[in-house]
Amino acid sequence: MQKIRNIAVIAHVDHGKTTLVDGLLEQSGTFGSHEQHDERAMDSNDIEKERGITILSKNTAIRYGDHKINIIDTPGHADFGGEVERVLKMVDGVLVLVDAYEGVMPQTKFVVKKMLALGKKPIVVINKIDKPSAEPDRVVDEMFDLFADMGATDEQQDFPIIYAAARDGMAKLDMADPDGDFKCIFDTIIESVPEPEGDAGNPLQAQVFTLDYDNYVGKIGISRIFNGTVNKGDNIMLAKADGEMVKGKISKLIGFHGLNRMEIEQAEAGDIVAFAGMETVDVGDTVADPVNPVALDPMHVEEPTLTVVFAVNDSPLAGKEGKHVTSNKLRERLEFEMNTNVAMKLEVVGEGKFKVSGRGELQITVLAENMRREDFEFSISRPEVIVKEIEGVKCEPFEHLVIDVPEDLSGSVIERLGKRKAEMKSMLPMGQGFQRIEFEIPARALIGFRGQFLTDTKGEGVMNHSFLEFRPFSGSVESRSYGALISMTAGSTLAFSLFGIQDRGVLFVGVQTEVYEGMIIGEHSRTNDLVVNPIKGKAQSNVRSSGADEAIKLVPFRNMSLERALEWIEDDELLEVTPKSIRIRKKFLTENERKRHSRKQPK
Repeated sequence: MQKIRNIAVIAHVDHGKTTLVDGLLEQSGTFGSHEQHDERAMDSNDIEKERGITILSKNTAIRYGDHKINIIDTPGHADFGGEVERVLKMVDGVLVLVDAYEGVMPQTKFVVKKMLALGKKPIVVINKIDKPSAEPDRVVDEMFDLFADMGATDEQQDFPIIYAAARDGMAKLDMADPDGDFKCIFDTIIESVPEPEGDAGNPLQAQVFTLDYDNYVGKIGISRIFNGTVNKGDNIMLAKADGEMVKGKISKLIGFHGLNRMEIEQAEAGDIVAFAGMETVDVGDTVADPVNPVALDPMHVEEPTLTVVFAVNDSPLAGKEGKHVTSNKLRERLEFEMNTNVAMKLEVVGEGKFKVSGRGELQITVLAENMRREDFEFSISRPEVIVKEIEGVKCEPFEHLVIDVPEDLSGSVIERLGKRKAEMKSMLPMGQGFQRIEFEIPARALIGFRGQFLTDTKGEGVMNHSFLEFRPFSGSVESRSYGALISMTAGSTLAFSLFGIQDRGVLFVGVQTEVYEGMIIGEHSRTNDLVVNPIKGKAQSNVRSSGADEAIKLVPFRNMSLERALEWIEDDELLEVTPKSIRIRKKFLTENERKRHSRKQPK
């Protein structure tokens, strides 16, 4: 029986999980001296690297002395909370990371609550102690308070504390100690994390907690073996969540070491491995002994709270920039995503229209961004929250919102959130002129709020939110307070006409940009929509005017990213996404159609 420890690394977004895992891989000697690896090596996908966030949980294994430590790096963003919950069921101990200045944040509360409910033993790592503003003692007190509030057992309350600066590969057990390396983290893991339960002699029981996909072997189920031994080529029984039993065979058994996956012949109880060969495998399924199949408890996958409609792009510029433009291609790609992403749901709602439900805007925009990089072209509608009926009452999702704002700007933010049906729960001074304010707010009210919030706080505010629960519907909520500047004609924009339009609001396009009728080229400074002509040139005459040679000065236009544009649009608008451009347009392109449609709308 090999000596195994299984741990997950959990924390709020940007508190340093992936950097810590980097350090553990580095200092355990897992990377050979000849191996090259990037910073934040576990963030393998391009978007993860660019944004510095973890989107998918990933596992690795390191050797420390005669122990094997399986480590699962989890996402910190609330939209990917379902991943964290599943991962926690697979491990025996948890490293909870907390920023030495920011302290307990919404996602810290969310992951700690899940961890305590599953009875896991935590090791608390106070990270980033090298920050000038770090207050590790305050943060340790916050963690004790959090554990007490969440109803932790005495054993869970008695957690080991490690102080670290993961980026520098430094850790120590006491702030008064000299700086050391990660040896104290490895030793604490081996001492504090219990050995995996289960017996290699029992019939096989393994549960799938993450899916992967390979073009050669198909679906791969990454699983924890709870009992028994498994060999490559074994016949197995797959126990599905609905009770169905499916016979299968393990064509490949894959083990983990560092950043590498290698084929192995055998694995036993306590280990985390990947199986290939079962096309119908799903998250939560049990891989069991064919003679005596005993299913494990099925997993709870968090329900989606937000939907958008992906549709075929039907704008006048459709098909000019993308390679995959048909509804069949769009459907295939979305179905492929559903194969591995259990937190999303797909529904066909019409000719070339697909309703995608997810946990939040970030999860949906990450999918859209991946698709545009794969040369897809499509349109997206405004996000809508999922409304459920619970015991005959119409209910909507509510979020726990935490904002850090400069003290002198907090008044305007509180006022704006009040109009969006937010209820303030607490207000604390954070030092350095900042305040932390906590709210409970309908998820609907947060759509489109981030851009406004950054404007109100002059870019200094920080906002984080996580799903709370479904509550009775709270009535109408204030949305975007400005109208749109809409192009009345097709062509290329000219500096002369944009110069005349820029006094009416903020432009989203620059000079020589291809536009069409019904495309939105800016935000109006008033509440109504305004139709403008952005391609009109200067009328030429043979009389020289006195101002002829004055240079036209244009204000820099606002660059609309995918997230920003998706938050900005209203119900009668769409986002046109192509590999090269992100355009905002009205659903009905001509003014006559828009007028006709508005007359049909109930007042």
